[in-house]
Amino acid sequence: MNKTMNGWASGLLGIIIFSGSLPATRVAVQGFDPVFLTVARAAIAGILAILLLTAFRERRPERRDIAGLFIVASGVVVGFPLLTALALEHVTSAHSIVFIGLLPLATAIFGVARGGERPRPAFWLFSVMGSALVVGYATSQGMAASPRGDLLMLGAIVVCGLGYAEGASLSRRMGGWQVISWALVLSLPVMLPLALLTLPAHFEHVNAPAWVGLGYVSVFSMLVGFVFWYRGLALGGTATVGQLQLLQPFFGFALAAVLLHEPVTAGMMAVTAAIILCVAGAKLSAGRKTAQAKDPTARRSSTS
Repeated sequence: MNKTMNGWASGLLGIIIFSGSLPATRVAVQGFDPVFLTVARAAIAGILAILLLTAFRERRPERRDIAGLFIVASGVVVGFPLLTALALEHVTSAHSIVFIGLLPLATAIFGVARGGERPRPAFWLFSVMGSALVVGYATSQGMAASPRGDLLMLGAIVVCGLGYAEGASLSRRMGGWQVISWALVLSLPVMLPLALLTLPAHFEHVNAPAWVGLGYVSVFSMLVGFVFWYRGLALGGTATVGQLQLLQPFFGFALAAVLLHEPVTAGMMAVTAAIILCVAGAKLSAGRKTAQAKDPTARRSSTS
């Protein structure tokens, strides 16, 4: 399997894992405070990251990588989990999944800004059309679901796109699992004390599904999914492999319907399908990257 196909396969596996994040978060916030959920998932994943880095005897990041790792941590370790957890107090996971249709646009924009990719003008036309569909969908609902929930989801998409693009750039020289692991470790001195400070006084009200949700977002959404996702972006390109995010709403809808018994309306499905068509057009219109990505598996390592 060539490098590009490896990137697509790895990216697809990451998206499948991420598809369970919003339904799992929706379940978890029924038993845990959103702030505690955010810091606890990061703290748990950070401890696992330390074990991984120690086991593989990874060297510390170079000084030039520290700022980028803080951007990754701010976007995907803190920003996206916190904003989505707060949003899911006001909207259903099925409603929030529609906003995931904006992630390819956000990721592509930051890919240009941070990774030097240069899509053609038609790419932006299709991307803006997809964004307009999302905004139009929210407006057509009269923002009845919750204006606050929708705004929180939009904010989550922006910070997540930045974290994805920055992580992809770093992964080309550090490796995918190393990037997310070091970002989690950098966050741990803040996340672990906050998790202890916000620890619920009692857990009698926390049911089994909430615990399962916490476990999923801590291990899979916060760590395992990024191992595959950042590797996929680094190998196949941020803008191109980033289009796989358009499959996430379909996987998420299925999980929300099957596991949470949430209604998935024809309107939700229609707008998501239309967004996918727009971003597919954007993908076909994307230009080549300015530089070929290196295989992140062939990175510097203290064990080599």
